[in-house]
Amino acid sequence: MLGVKRNKMGKYERLIQQIISGRADANIAFDNLCNLLLRCGFAMRISGSHHIFRKAGIEEKPNLQKDGNKAKPYQVKQVRQIILKYKLGEEVKIDG
Repeated sequence: MLGVKRNKMGKYERLIQQIISGRADANIAFDNLCNLLLRCGFAMRISGSHHIFRKAGIEEKPNLQKDGNKAKPYQVKQVRQIILKYKLGEEVKIDG
């Protein structure tokens, strides 16, 4: 791409940064958020439209539902709080 340096950050690292920034809670793809939790070691159970995640050592159990093809903003906020509390995105540098 014509002299443009590509960021070597992977898809999930970018997603964690986007979630942590808190500036795009209404624009996070539902499937990407589910896959991120699975990559972080959560187990998923589906009950109707609810996708319930659990992981040993994590007291919260995120319960996600689609809003179209996006995750609901308040649920993205809940996942952000879990990422920060348990340092699930440690490989991503958080700069102010």
